[in-house]
Amino acid sequence: MMPEAFAQGASPLDSVVHFIQLAIAPVFLLTAIGSMLGTMTNRVARIVDRARDLEKQLAATAEPSAHDHRELRLLARRARLINTAITFTVLSALLVCVSIGGLFLDAYWQRSLTTLVAWIFGVSLIALIVGLGLFLREIYVATATLRIGIR
Repeated sequence: MMPEAFAQGASPLDSVVHFIQLAIAPVFLLTAIGSMLGTMTNRVARIVDRARDLEKQLAATAEPSAHDHRELRLLARRARLINTAITFTVLSALLVCVSIGGLFLDAYWQRSLTTLVAWIFGVSLIALIVGLGLFLREIYVATATLRIGIR
């Protein structure tokens, strides 16, 4: 199957260069998503470390504190929020990859995939917005219970 640009007299290299140019913006978005995922996974690690410390502390004491149990429940809530945020953000990255692949398929397939690629990219942006919203919610939950100073 020949891209439309070939039929109009453009060289194969011109066609490939054009589609690589179209794919550059989504590739930059993938870089940003990767950075956000790194931040989110660091937060998961901090939550897990704190929960493990609290569990050890609770196991070592004869009389568990209600405050420590509350903090464990809060950490579990934060972990659920951040895990869901990671899920939506990874989904967004996968859909961006699919849309990039769709751009290249569109170049070499007789049928136009433009509308499908636009919808997939739009859904990826919605997934990213949901992931970032959940990430922000987790940050709010974490800072709402922030204690500065001595207990």
